[in-house]
Amino acid sequence: MNGSGKGGNNRRRSFKRRERDSDKGQNNGQNTQNNSHRNGGKRNDDLRRYEKAPKVWLDRPKWVPPELSTEPIPSPDCPYCGKPINDMSMAITDKGSGAPVHFDCVIARLAEGEILEPGDAVTYIGGGRFGVVQFPNPQDTQNFKIKKIVEWEDKESRADWRKDISDHYSVV
Repeated sequence: MNGSGKGGNNRRRSFKRRERDSDKGQNNGQNTQNNSHRNGGKRNDDLRRYEKAPKVWLDRPKWVPPELSTEPIPSPDCPYCGKPINDMSMAITDKGSGAPVHFDCVIARLAEGEILEPGDAVTYIGGGRFGVVQFPNPQDTQNFKIKKIVEWEDKESRADWRKDISDHYSVV
């Protein structure tokens, strides 16, 4: 049996040894130890085969951090209460005019316009929407039922004042 069938004694050489044997025939008597010593233990053909790109140092442009706006964040007056809006991140867009409004002023205005039963509250439910929410047990705020949804901010358009505020925090 010559080892080519199933089972039996497979006398193939290991991969590394086959590679060494094939290198001896290609080098035509050159000393492979000198080449591998200079390349950190790798032969020239190994370097070309396994490196994705040649070692070329490119001069990358130096990263320059973006300049942030030095202007103070504007604090306009709330059209509902007349007080200045100091924390613009907590403001919400007015439904009619598009101006920034205190978040609490919107909740107060919606609560005035709704008939609330005991256990009901006006809360923000996300996505620019408010809701009249009924809590069967006021101590347990995890169980609730949304009785009415009020669309307040338009999801499709973004207010101009939000774009101005975002420039103060993000330049990219």
